[in-house]
Amino acid sequence: MTDDKFVVTARADLLRQEKAWLDNLSRERRLSGKTLEAYRRDLRQFLGFLTNHLGGAPGLSDIDTLRPADMRAFLARRRQNGTGPRSLARNLAGIRSFLRFLEKRGLANAAGINVMRAPKQPKSLPRPLSDHQAVALTKTGEQTALEPWVAARNAAVLALLYGCGLRISEALGLCSADFSGKPKTLRITGKGGKTRLVPLLPAALAAVREYIKLCPWHPDRDQPLFRGVKGGPLQPAIIQREMQTLRSALGLPETATPHALRHSFATHLLAAGGDLRSIQELLGHASLSTTQVYTGVDTTRLLDAYQKAHPRA
Repeated sequence: MTDDKFVVTARADLLRQEKAWLDNLSRERRLSGKTLEAYRRDLRQFLGFLTNHLGGAPGLSDIDTLRPADMRAFLARRRQNGTGPRSLARNLAGIRSFLRFLEKRGLANAAGINVMRAPKQPKSLPRPLSDHQAVALTKTGEQTALEPWVAARNAAVLALLYGCGLRISEALGLCSADFSGKPKTLRITGKGGKTRLVPLLPAALAAVREYIKLCPWHPDRDQPLFRGVKGGPLQPAIIQREMQTLRSALGLPETATPHALRHSFATHLLAAGGDLRSIQELLGHASLSTTQVYTGVDTTRLLDAYQKAHPRA
């Protein structure tokens, strides 16, 4: 059977269920077109493998009798073709989703596939900015927005990301009441609704005060402080686009994102002697192992500096 991108040999009963599964993902889970295409491609690759593996076009009866060994053979073939761990994990997730869909309809048994673990993913270290780069991003004078209040707003948000180690959603969720009086800490609601206290640096508070002074909008105490140009709550995409522009203007690497300022906050604290447990609390990490990744970053930076500076390196 031929379609726009794939040539697949599969029986009609299986292809009908594939269409029903994709329709369900689109309608019930509202997945994006790109995600649906990726899921579809993963399943089609698997069906193509099964055609050779089983010696004929697979149908529903073949899917119902699949064993973990069949899936392992598929993943091994993908590895031989140069597919990396992340793509293999996505392959497995897409196929598992289809099999669970069939299982709910009483058409297949997905128990054998469900117990399979995704390939181990390589650990990637966060990529922080240098302290000079991070500080430059938080200065109003470095912002590219033409309107002074917008430039002050962007600088204030970036100052909170770097000065307090906030996620962008956490910074944009702060309300006017959070900055009333002379606050020295901020109560942050992070992932899973967990709250934490983080120190508010005078420089970050000054940046927020400058924004409040210039902003033409005056939200209520319990409304988000940071506003868009039309007065609505500021969206993360606006700050992300501003960071892209700043990358070009300041000659920063592609890894310079709003979240990189949070990485920089943690890495610079660690380099200055901060203990890991305190940094975990400031970041709001549920597990210390999540925070420990920054020890690898700090060691990498130390070795890099050694290699560049030591005359015998």
